[in-house]
Amino acid sequence: MMADALVGLPDAGCFHEGERALQAAAGAQASAAMMGGRMVRPLLAEPQRAFFAQLPFVVLAQVDAVGQPVARLMGGAPGFAASPDPSLLRIATGDGDSDGLPPGTAVGLLGLEPHTRRRNRVNGTVARYGAGSIDVRVGQSFGNCPRHIVPRRAVFDAGAAAPPMAAPLGRAASATLDAAALALVARADTLFIATAHPAAAAGGFQLPPEHGVDVSHRGGPAGFVAASTGDDGCQWLTLPDYDGNRFFNTWGNLALNPRAGLLFVDFDSGMQLQVAVEARLVWPTGEGEGRQLRARVLQAVWEPGPPGLRWERPAP
Repeated sequence: MMADALVGLPDAGCFHEGERALQAAAGAQASAAMMGGRMVRPLLAEPQRAFFAQLPFVVLAQVDAVGQPVARLMGGAPGFAASPDPSLLRIATGDGDSDGLPPGTAVGLLGLEPHTRRRNRVNGTVARYGAGSIDVRVGQSFGNCPRHIVPRRAVFDAGAAAPPMAAPLGRAASATLDAAALALVARADTLFIATAHPAAAAGGFQLPPEHGVDVSHRGGPAGFVAASTGDDGCQWLTLPDYDGNRFFNTWGNLALNPRAGLLFVDFDSGMQLQVAVEARLVWPTGEGEGRQLRARVLQAVWEPGPPGLRWERPAP
């Protein structure tokens, strides 16, 4: 089916076969090729460089040792993310770790300013990791529309204490969502999803930028993610796929590689919930139905968010 869907499709040179197949299914291949050729760049434009430099957090996605995509927040005082030149984005890690991601490893980055609803995506490869920072060589950079971003302000306070690791919130992984996790999902209005092309999931190095790792924002009204238990006892998370730029970066990866990492943030406590899932794409079959993402929970773990990062909702 995938090969048949690709026959005769325009190719902007920035989308892989999974993305183009989903664009075709949505009737968006021509517009995606046109917009992709105009929007997706192999470098950071000056406004994007300035945008990252003013952020107190970014979201980084990578693939772990077993091929599982994972998203995590990285925070710091504005300026902790900087672009020394248009082809490079440097993120201060502050840990002095010199044994991090090897050069050539595919990663995805999302810069997001929720209170202004601005965001920018970067997919690339690690150029250097160590001495308290990570350098990412830009492969693809492009903005996203502001729709579905719930306004809240991220503030970095260097003197703030790290979130407490009170029970049951610990680093032990679980195969299911506990009561606290289900409660967070039920009130969530924001999540981040990490996905990877199969070549990146297999641990490939120096890949073409469209064959890498991606991280995307998903938002909606509180409770837009529904949790359920199937007849087989597995836990499932279901969320709608709202229209955006119709590039289908996330769905295109999932069409080829169903593993994904969901990141939920408790904006009150600063804790975050990592959920490894296997996703299914549900395409509408009847009038009035919308696309959905159905994700089977494989593993969940609570972790503290970046120390000093806190969240404020703007006044109505």
